[in-house]
Amino acid sequence: MKSTGIAYLLWCFCLIGFCGIHRFYNGKWITGLIWLFTGGLLLIGQIIDLFLIPSMTERAEYRDQMRHARVNDRVARDLRH
Repeated sequence: MKSTGIAYLLWCFCLIGFCGIHRFYNGKWITGLIWLFTGGLLLIGQIIDLFLIPSMTERAEYRDQMRHARVNDRVARDLRH
């Protein structure tokens, strides 16, 4: 279960030099790497993410739920056969 609070806490790691950790948490590996190597797009992207984190976390949670539902459907289908 993804938490917006944890995502904001991870966002704060930028203050000690680790930008983009919140993006890794939300499953955005490519942009997480970009943020990590560019200092959060020179901190501009990092500031914008303050407003995007709630929707980013919500989408990540939805993707996780859909992934689990597909796995559960496959297991149930396999057990019937």
